[in-house]
Amino acid sequence: MAGHSKFANIKHRKEKNDAAKGKIFTRLGREIAMAVKFGGADPAGNSRLKDVIAKAKAENMPNDTIDRSIKKAAGAIDQVNYEAVTYEGYGPAGVAVIVKVLTDNRHRAAANVRNAFTKGGGNMGAQGCVSFMFDEVGQIMVETDCGMNEEELMLLTAEAGANDFLVQEGGYEILTSPSEFSAVRESLEVAGIPMINAEVTMLPQTYTSLTTPEELKGMNKLLLLLDDEDDVQNVYHNWDS
Repeated sequence: MAGHSKFANIKHRKEKNDAAKGKIFTRLGREIAMAVKFGGADPAGNSRLKDVIAKAKAENMPNDTIDRSIKKAAGAIDQVNYEAVTYEGYGPAGVAVIVKVLTDNRHRAAANVRNAFTKGGGNMGAQGCVSFMFDEVGQIMVETDCGMNEEELMLLTAEAGANDFLVQEGGYEILTSPSEFSAVRESLEVAGIPMINAEVTMLPQTYTSLTTPEELKGMNKLLLLLDDEDDVQNVYHNWDS
């Protein structure tokens, strides 16, 4: 889930219980399957798979689980029929929401996502209705005590192709274009810098605040319902939470 207080949200996500982690690992398994289907099972020749593996490691997915997911996907490549679909809409008070799914049943996914919007006090809109309010960027989060000082880390990422280096409370946020994401992430990996988050994501250009109990309850319900959906891979929003 995307959010405004980045480090706090990421750490909260990583502290989830085993059931929630299992859900995250299932979603990562689908991403791995799609990456293997489109580029093969060898990460050395498949940058998409390499990036998903890095994302999985940042989520503390065990290496043997990652390896099993790759082998399973490679052995069932003809059976991988997931379709990537993006839905857009509005939460309470016009909060912009983007939902990305990987599904083997587009009609089921659309109905379930629409139901989540409705029950959360929002509504699903047409494709493109809110995506213009977001920027697609590579985002890498590194904690302050990463083993390299700020100036060295900034130089390393800049030389690798990063667009921006932001100092946040608790660490650093490194932003790249989607096309340069892999190169920047790999430069950090080679340097032995641990990343608490590394993915191509959607960052809002502006944020919307919710003020009433009804709005807060509705938005939390919308996000919870989407999180419960197996087909949903990522949810991005501009709620200033």
